[in-house]
Amino acid sequence: MAEAKTVHSPLVTYFSMLSLLTLCPPFVILLWYTMVHADGSIVQTFDYLRQHGLQGFLDIWPRPTAVAWKIIAVYAAFEAALQLLLPGKTVKGPISPAGNQPVYKANGMAAYFVTLITYLGLWWFGIFNPTVVYDHLGEIYSALIVGSFIFCIFLYIKGHVAPSSTDSGSSGNIIIDFYWGMELYPRIGKDFDIKVFTNCRFGMMSWAVLALTYCIKQYEQNGKVADSMLVNTILMLVYVTKFFWWEAGYWNTMDIAHDRAGFYICWGCLVWVPSIYTSPGMYLVNHPVNLGTQLALYILVAGILCIYINYDCDRQRQEFRRTNGKCSVWGKAPSKISATYTTTSGENKTSLLLTSGWWGLSRHFHYVPEILGAFFWTVPALFNHFLPYFYVIFLTILLFDRAKRDDDRCRSKYGKYWKLYCEKVRYRIIPGIY
Repeated sequence: MAEAKTVHSPLVTYFSMLSLLTLCPPFVILLWYTMVHADGSIVQTFDYLRQHGLQGFLDIWPRPTAVAWKIIAVYAAFEAALQLLLPGKTVKGPISPAGNQPVYKANGMAAYFVTLITYLGLWWFGIFNPTVVYDHLGEIYSALIVGSFIFCIFLYIKGHVAPSSTDSGSSGNIIIDFYWGMELYPRIGKDFDIKVFTNCRFGMMSWAVLALTYCIKQYEQNGKVADSMLVNTILMLVYVTKFFWWEAGYWNTMDIAHDRAGFYICWGCLVWVPSIYTSPGMYLVNHPVNLGTQLALYILVAGILCIYINYDCDRQRQEFRRTNGKCSVWGKAPSKISATYTTTSGENKTSLLLTSGWWGLSRHFHYVPEILGAFFWTVPALFNHFLPYFYVIFLTILLFDRAKRDDDRCRSKYGKYWKLYCEKVRYRIIPGIY
């Protein structure tokens, strides 16, 4: 657990953990209320709270209902079943600090298509109307907040009494253990990977499901779908499709390979992703904007280009790793650094660090098109209200912090080789600026 304590000073670490633990749940509810019931206006919500105080806030917090719990339970069970039962290629994850190498079944793309086809099929044949999800959204978020807290307590206890691998352990501090997690690769049984479920099959899948839900709600409410909503929905679906196409690559990232399963990752994916990441679409349901064909196409093309570049960055690095550097990067042999390091179990390993292509522009260049992509699926909301842009701002802060944490981890892991790498690739995220 050393990483959790060395990234920032202890004071900053504790303040940020306690702030997120206490402020994130009410923020989810306030964002939903503002988007759905306060015309997207922060001022309107603030005025209401100023007039009614704490009691007013308690009055707008929806109570979890049987309908909400049923929707969550059916969805979670369906995704868990797909994760376990659908066929998929066997993929090995990166070797962990303790020398373990997790094995996954790569069936995310199949699960994604089965989920969307099933959801749309249920709507088309009149079996289930997705507008029910939107109409009970506040109750669903409220239930997720409570249920995910309980789930994180389960992860904390499991990490103490039944860890799945040697990549686990306590920092000696209950707050840090609960927030950052006890286990790197928690599993139920041999095959059910918890982080794949929370991060990919529940969190990211819910993003696509809710994007469709908002689109369908606007259609059923107005008899048509505004071009702004179409652009938002298409770009979000393109992004999530890209994610599942590349899911095996995601298993090599910080979220899976370095961040343990605690409140930060698991509660975030179970609650924060469905509520905050989808919020531009939530806003557009009741605020249809007519962009006009030309502007809508410009935004759509720009967004798809950003998502493609983000994908190509990850593909380039993945291919480089897969071929052990024996590949072409932008039509040339890749520039690289061979870095040796020692695992916690004392084994000497070698990694190749790519210093050309997208990865020669900056050490985390792939975050640039990711942030721009989020901007392009939000900008159809135009600029009448600030709140739809909260996700873009949050994502920027998240990725800049993640880049710093990744750099700190790599500096500790690779030592002099990382210093050499940073001399070759000088900028952290934005070429020429930062």
